[in-house]
Amino acid sequence: MTKIKRYRLAEDLVAAYAGVDVSRAVRDMMLLFGVHPATEAESFAGNSPEEGDVTVHCRIHIDGGQVTVWTRLNYRQSDGSAGRIEKEEMAVCDGEDIITAVRRLIRLNILRSMRTLTGCNTGPWGILHGVRPTKIIHRLLDRGFDSGQILQSLQNDYDIDEAKAQLILEIARRQRDFLPQAADTDRKISIYVGIPYCPSRCLYCSFPSQVLPECHEPVEKYLAAIEKDMEEARRLISAHQLQVQCVYLGGGTPTSLNGGDFSLLLEQVKKSFVTSATQEFTVEAGRPDSLNAEKIQTLKQAGVNRVSINPQTMQQGTLDHIGRQHTVEDIVRAFHQIRSAGIPVINMDIIAGLPGETEQDIRDTMERLKELQPDNVTVHTLALKRGSRLMDELEQHPLPGEQTTVKMLAIAADYAKNMGMVPYYLYRQKRMAGNLENVGYCHPGAECLYNMNIMEERQTILGIGPGAGTKAVQTGVWSLQSCYHAKDVQSYIKNLDVYISERARLLNGLYHG
Repeated sequence: MTKIKRYRLAEDLVAAYAGVDVSRAVRDMMLLFGVHPATEAESFAGNSPEEGDVTVHCRIHIDGGQVTVWTRLNYRQSDGSAGRIEKEEMAVCDGEDIITAVRRLIRLNILRSMRTLTGCNTGPWGILHGVRPTKIIHRLLDRGFDSGQILQSLQNDYDIDEAKAQLILEIARRQRDFLPQAADTDRKISIYVGIPYCPSRCLYCSFPSQVLPECHEPVEKYLAAIEKDMEEARRLISAHQLQVQCVYLGGGTPTSLNGGDFSLLLEQVKKSFVTSATQEFTVEAGRPDSLNAEKIQTLKQAGVNRVSINPQTMQQGTLDHIGRQHTVEDIVRAFHQIRSAGIPVINMDIIAGLPGETEQDIRDTMERLKELQPDNVTVHTLALKRGSRLMDELEQHPLPGEQTTVKMLAIAADYAKNMGMVPYYLYRQKRMAGNLENVGYCHPGAECLYNMNIMEERQTILGIGPGAGTKAVQTGVWSLQSCYHAKDVQSYIKNLDVYISERARLLNGLYHG
């Protein structure tokens, strides 16, 4: 296996096509192989690479709607031997803009060249590195492609493994009955409310959450700000005669608030957004140590019809290792209490690839979930996130190997199938173990509408609270504009009027523009 340390962009690549920055396409593929760009001081154009380097050259030819991309990789291996690899790809831009086609073809050329050079397998997703691979399927379905044409495109145009291509095609087809279509004229939206507090911070977490303060004053200021945020969002909804289809309280852990604050917050959310048109009202109660009988009754009285309990694992040793302050028995207790309260849908999240876990551990976790019979199960792959303790202390927390993680996902998928569940949404993240994915499974009829809407970006979503994003989606063409609140609670409170104004600008432009 060839060891490449860094790469350089030749001058002809940088100037390959006026107005198009193709260097990012090269970087995205090189990072899959663990190869980083040379620093500005190390980079030079037209010279031979040094030991362990690759120099990337590129030529692009555009003739009407036809794009041809030619690449050459000059390399010098770590053993001192040198050579070159050349690739050429052509595409007719039928429904794909020229810039997108150029970047896609460069990614294909670099991926295939680097595979040849290094002998590395970068995983099953080919050139796809974004969060939402199913969006490609929806675009092709919109254009009238059949299943055979879509599978062929995924494998030829994106180099996706056949099994993953089949998976995202199955998911996208299942979603079509739930997602807005081009001909829809109603004004359905979803609401996301972000609660930034948790009982403790997990080892792998980098979310904009914080441990719930012992002093109540900061929480009071946050609650006052979010009440104003909700009121201004409610005004927008009324002004534009919008219908709220889904409400989702996430975080953080919303149920980490004390009983009085939690009850007040839920009542404000219900009063502001929930109507007879609201089909789904979800609250994340991911940490069982944040739940009690009083809060569960509050959920029931507010009309919440979907709750997430997120154990991540049913292995006590792993729970202790990752910083959870509860037991496996606490998870089981909370599940039964919510089920007994009559809340219709319960989701449970697990993570494949946690420190120290084995295939048998995830098999045991799935067996415990099978006994509980949740309505949804989301199987995440561990992602190494900047800002997490795990990323900073990686040597202290040995992780399962990539092939072990692949097998873990397969075990979880088999259990979901045996539980009568089907995959209904999928997304990916940076630095995932094995370059894999997260998959949501459900019993048919228990699909989470919000999860599909946020992933496929076919419905406008109003974000409320720290770190929340608003996405204004133009139906039919499926273009969107976004704005985001600050993740830091103090910055969110200080600049709330600015965020409210920007959100209103987006919505006013979408519905009056």
